[in-house]
Amino acid sequence: MVQTVNPCCLPMLIGSLPMDDHLQASRLIMEYTPAIPLWVQLPVFPEESMLAQFLPGMPAVVNKNGKTFIHSDSEFFDEDLLAFFEDYMAISNAPEELSNSRFAFTKATGKGVATFVDTLTRLKTTPVAVKGQVTGPITFCTGVKDQDDRAIFYNETLRDAAVKHLALNARWQIQTLSGPKCPVIIFIDEPALAGFGSSELISISKEEILACLKEVVDAIHTDGGLAGIHVCANTDWSLVLESGADIVNFDAYAYFDRFILYKDKIKDFLSAGRFLAWGIVPTLDPEAIERESVDSLYGCLSDHFGELESIGIDGETIRNQSFITPSCGMGSLKLPLAKRVLAMTRDLSAKIRES
Repeated sequence: MVQTVNPCCLPMLIGSLPMDDHLQASRLIMEYTPAIPLWVQLPVFPEESMLAQFLPGMPAVVNKNGKTFIHSDSEFFDEDLLAFFEDYMAISNAPEELSNSRFAFTKATGKGVATFVDTLTRLKTTPVAVKGQVTGPITFCTGVKDQDDRAIFYNETLRDAAVKHLALNARWQIQTLSGPKCPVIIFIDEPALAGFGSSELISISKEEILACLKEVVDAIHTDGGLAGIHVCANTDWSLVLESGADIVNFDAYAYFDRFILYKDKIKDFLSAGRFLAWGIVPTLDPEAIERESVDSLYGCLSDHFGELESIGIDGETIRNQSFITPSCGMGSLKLPLAKRVLAMTRDLSAKIRES
């Protein structure tokens, strides 16, 4: 049974910070967003980049001349692929063995999770929820290439393997983060969906994308987790709103005017009891981070809430079913700017909740 939350505009983060110490990063998270803490990706470490962190466990991964790819033309590919799907079937029948499987993070890729789990054991107050994240199947499958530099999305067998790999990693995260006995939220991070409909993804259909997303969302639901989808730019929002995700996280700072075009889909989404995560605190433009304040962002968000009310969505429903987030992760920022984003996210949430 999928657990639920009552966000009421609580602050929540996307996942990455510009730091090189997982313990310090975890402490920073607990300082600013203790109600919904998360494990942190530190992209200063190459093994924690969006693609590299989820590559271990995939079949036929090769590193050659400084380039990592899936060698689908190698003599060992069929054997590796068979072993992968055998492991998938075994774990599907015995999910309690996930922690000892290829679908869990390795010691190198899972430092953020391990540090966060240790942090959770020391908490005196149970959080409202805890959060993890997986790289989305579209971003992963269009970013990971084979030996011919062709995205693995276009190899149906490798695409299937990748989606199943990500889905089981999400289930492993739910099991691993379940210690505090509160809901677990897993975000599916899909920056590549910004390219849907463009020449970059012109040959990929909406149906193919929905099938990939739905498999990961369903896996998260299998273990009672809440599934979120994060897109840090504009996309076809009908696709995301129809994905079955419980939470849709969008860049409300830069793209609300595009998002609100999907009025009926948004109304249906909220009517079903699902949640919006408003990425209202800018992260992609350092000048905007310096320029904006809690008061200016409060005014902007109030206007956005008012526009939703004007299309027939009750104001209390909007507030009750909303999270407040940065527009994207902060891994590429300078640390002082990242801390400013953290502070504005926390303080904006507090101002909304107090008002």
